[in-house]
Amino acid sequence: MKRRSAEKIDALFAEYGAAHRAPGNVACHSIGITLIVFGILSLAHALPVANGWTASEAVVAVSGLAYLALDVPLGIAMLATAALVDLAVRALDDPRIGAGAFVVGWIFQAIGHAVYEKNSPAFFRNLVHLLVGPAYLVNKVLRIRSAAAASG
Repeated sequence: MKRRSAEKIDALFAEYGAAHRAPGNVACHSIGITLIVFGILSLAHALPVANGWTASEAVVAVSGLAYLALDVPLGIAMLATAALVDLAVRALDDPRIGAGAFVVGWIFQAIGHAVYEKNSPAFFRNLVHLLVGPAYLVNKVLRIRSAAAASG
C-alpha cells in the first residue's frame, strides 16, 4: 500500500510538473497557491466549530490526512506548513483580507498559465490537482520526494 501511494504521488507530481515548466508560471504559482491557501483558511477561520476551534483547523486536519495517506514525510511537511499559515490567519483574523488573497491568488494562477505557460490549468483535467499544487510547491522547496522534485 505504501509503495502504491508513493507511486501515485510521484505520478501526480510528474503530471503537474509537466504543466508547470515556465519559470514565470512557477513564480506566479508560488505566489498564487500561497495566497489561495491563506484565503481558504482565512475564510474557514470565520466559521466557528467549538471551543475556540474553527473550520480552518478542520480543513488543515482533513487535507493533512489526505497528504499523509499519500506520503508520510510529505504529509507531515504539509501539516506543518498549513499550521503555520493557520497561525498567520489567526493573528490577522480578517476574512476580508483572506477573500482578497484568494481572488488575487487565482489571478496569479491565471496569469501564469495565460502569459507564461500558454496552457490550461492542470485541475481542468484532474480536480485532484487542486490538492497537488500546494504539495508540489512544498515538495519543490523541501525536496521530500526526490524523484518528483527532479521532474519539475
